[in-house]
Amino acid sequence: MSAALTLVIGNKNYSSWSMRPWVLMRQAQIPFEEIQLWFDDEARPRGIGQYSPAGQVPVLLVDGAPVWDSLAICETLAELFPEKRLWPEEAGARAHARAVCAEMHAGFRSLREAMPMNIRASHPRKGMSDAVAREIARVSAIWSECRGRFGEGGALLFGKFTVPDAYYAPVVMRFLTYVVSLPPLARDYVEAVRGLPSVTEWMDAACRETAFVAADEPYAAKS
Repeated sequence: MSAALTLVIGNKNYSSWSMRPWVLMRQAQIPFEEIQLWFDDEARPRGIGQYSPAGQVPVLLVDGAPVWDSLAICETLAELFPEKRLWPEEAGARAHARAVCAEMHAGFRSLREAMPMNIRASHPRKGMSDAVAREIARVSAIWSECRGRFGEGGALLFGKFTVPDAYYAPVVMRFLTYVVSLPPLARDYVEAVRGLPSVTEWMDAACRETAFVAADEPYAAKS
């Protein structure tokens, strides 16, 4: 019998961490129930205490038991659904995929802070600095290497859709919002991710949200 899965997420407009497992599950056609918690002004999910000891989203409930970190959620899903091939099949590609996900999971703090995910906004060139530019260049280099070494057979990082594409989807959202200048290969990858049905669905839902979270709106016009 398959496990009952419930994904607890935050605002779709702002919650980059929530976007990753949601896109992964939807794109891979893994059935799940969704619980959405709304952020307060400090981007803390209201009511999260009943779902996660860490106090953050996302949380995957597997038959009611919580898995509360986005990378742990992806690994759990890969174990539960081996037939979905959520990681690349070849060992070297799979190791590389895990490395680039872990790098995104732990790093790129300047980019995160200066360019928070805000799908329904448009802030061309806001947040740019030398530190952010270096991190954008690193993202571009990751995408280029993945596409060059492992991308044969499709438009995504490892050809077909895998965990890394879900992991970098929020970065794609940032590059769109802040109109980041990118080399041609990176621009092509942005368009490929934006065109995924799961990403389009998430973006559409984000644009319908009206909640305003001050912590994630550093460039909003002040009244």
